[in-house]
Amino acid sequence: MFEPIVSVEQGKLLGKISSNIQQNNFYSFQGIPYAKPPIGDLRFKPPQAPEPWLGVRDATKEGNPCYSRNMVLKNIEGSEDCLFLNVYTQHLPTNTSSTSLKPVMVWIHGGGFETGSSNTDLYGPDFLMTEDIVLVTLNYRLGILGFLRFEDPSLGVSGNAGLKDMVMALKWVQKNIQNFSGDPNNVTIFGESAGGAAVHYLVLSPLAKGLFHKAIAQSGSALNVFSRGKNTISSYLGSALEMSSVNEKEIFNCLKNMSVEKLFEVSEKVLEICDKINNSGEKRPYGTVIEDPSKGAFLTEDPLDIIKSGNYNQIPLIFGYTTREGMLIEMMIKPRKPSIPRDFERIVPYTLEVERGSEARKNIADKIKQFYYGEPGSENLLDNFYLLHTDNHFLRDIMFATEHHSLTSKFPVYLYRMSIETKLNLFKTIGNIKAPGVSHGDDIGYLFKSKMTPKLEPGSLEALSVRRFVKYWTNFAKCGNPNSEDILDAPEWKPVKKDQLNLIDIGERISTDVNPEPERMKFWKEIFSIKPSYIV
Repeated sequence: MFEPIVSVEQGKLLGKISSNIQQNNFYSFQGIPYAKPPIGDLRFKPPQAPEPWLGVRDATKEGNPCYSRNMVLKNIEGSEDCLFLNVYTQHLPTNTSSTSLKPVMVWIHGGGFETGSSNTDLYGPDFLMTEDIVLVTLNYRLGILGFLRFEDPSLGVSGNAGLKDMVMALKWVQKNIQNFSGDPNNVTIFGESAGGAAVHYLVLSPLAKGLFHKAIAQSGSALNVFSRGKNTISSYLGSALEMSSVNEKEIFNCLKNMSVEKLFEVSEKVLEICDKINNSGEKRPYGTVIEDPSKGAFLTEDPLDIIKSGNYNQIPLIFGYTTREGMLIEMMIKPRKPSIPRDFERIVPYTLEVERGSEARKNIADKIKQFYYGEPGSENLLDNFYLLHTDNHFLRDIMFATEHHSLTSKFPVYLYRMSIETKLNLFKTIGNIKAPGVSHGDDIGYLFKSKMTPKLEPGSLEALSVRRFVKYWTNFAKCGNPNSEDILDAPEWKPVKKDQLNLIDIGERISTDVNPEPERMKFWKEIFSIKPSYIV
């Protein structure tokens, strides 16, 4: 049997032959190191270029996930040595014939910057590899390993290491993807949840300039409150380490030299301390931070200011969301049942910069409670819970980002809503959620084949919906316009305009809408009128 071997800058790779859902073959290369292992003195530091190897490296198995707690199973998995990517392609260059270069799609997984990996148990390439593209999926450092920040510049831990990992992976793609028949001049980045936010951050980062040419942010943006981290957690780390004083150098040396198992224990103690002290609307311990200006900085300005300035990587964009993103929150709090929040002050987003306990914050909290739970008996309605958390955690800030980009982008900005409900709605299946609506994460099941994916029956709604998603996404990757003649009876997907948020709704049928969720978005714009910079 033919064994595919590809040469990259670091050496030779042995891949394997796999098959897509149409039983057509493609080549699979997994566990490819795109950076030096971030261990020892490189713990918490920006990624370093990968080292070469001798002979032929086995690329038939997935690399280690990054060290974290599995979101579903809750077990700890992975390794610090985790900076690997996977490449899937239908074609390899040959000496006897010239192969045209194919569009490249680079997937960034979600997981709140704390969990997840690119592994095929969730992100199998079988659906996307029905199209003539090259697919890359990657791991990046998570939690304290990927998003620790110290304010002391001499420590060299300015934050955003996980995002800098993504930049390093994209540089690897630029240097090597042609050897897999991929076009380095036609790269689309796409991701979901924290992966969607990461995609948006890459669009805004000068460090990523020229490394990609289109972007799809699914259920996440750089404005979402879940994506931002605290500028420093030194005081929390000091408490978790039971240190008498907060000295960043002492804390750094302590963390650098302890085992990864002990480090993770400390990391989870920090999460517990923050949860007790802070409001849920506060920045998270581990997330994206604004760095001091330096040569290697990923982000040095507030995301909204960057969007409004237009000084970002100008490319075609797609933003999107699901109808009930907030179903994720039900999954996160199980076995507790969803209920009306006991403290609405915790719901007030930190972006409003309103002090806890102040009359202004109490007033905003009352308005939120009245809007979502003002009707008699509504405190027992499950859908009110879903809508509150859909809007506050996800939709509001995705809409704000889309609107602001519509004013400053030189290229089309597209918006979609996902309303299709089938057996492929992955997160509703995992969470055993029976209520109507599309959960956060359900879109993954239409782009990737997971271990839980049922067999697609020809002509079924599941098979039709996979084809639609794959066609829209890959067509956008090919030419910057998602519209495809292969999607029958579909209206034109028009880009957004100022004061006109055009979108398509991907449901059982494809339909269009303008300025969606108007009452809910009007409410949040009234709330944010105290911060007019957020309002278009």
